[in-house]
Amino acid sequence: MKVTVDEDRCRGHGMCLTLCPEVFTMTDDGYAVADPSDVPDGLEGAAKDAISNCPEQAIVEIS
Repeated sequence: MKVTVDEDRCRGHGMCLTLCPEVFTMTDDGYAVADPSDVPDGLEGAAKDAISNCPEQAIVEIS
């Protein structure tokens, strides 16, 4: 599983970072980015929580 953040939609709420800090970070400008590698084993649930709780629906799972 991989995830990405749509930089046009992200508004920097930080919910993803709160739910899954192993996958998401914030840029110096205050917007979220996702680690481009696969979500580590055992963190898929947290990543999916981040997807479903993003207020801007800016996080998507990619194949």
